[in-house]
Amino acid sequence: MKLTAEHTFANPEAAARKLVELAKSIEAVQDGRIHIEKVNAPFLYKLKGSGPQFGAGIKYAVEQGWLELHESGTYVRLINAGGETTSALQP
Repeated sequence: MKLTAEHTFANPEAAARKLVELAKSIEAVQDGRIHIEKVNAPFLYKLKGSGPQFGAGIKYAVEQGWLELHESGTYVRLINAGGETTSALQP
């Protein structure tokens, strides 16, 4: 039997916080848009998150009002795009 530690992003809130952190580090294009692949790629390949963890994190961030996901799924926007970190986003 193999013992494994729970992955950091198994908790949707932890995944959402990391996604918001990644989104803040990316320069937005037209109208505050951040292309989803610029958040997705580092989450999946550098941080070794999974697709379901990414999906759960995005969903949680949208529900909390941290991110706005366009209906097409091609980009997100930070809700508080003024560069200010809200207390809800601080770890």
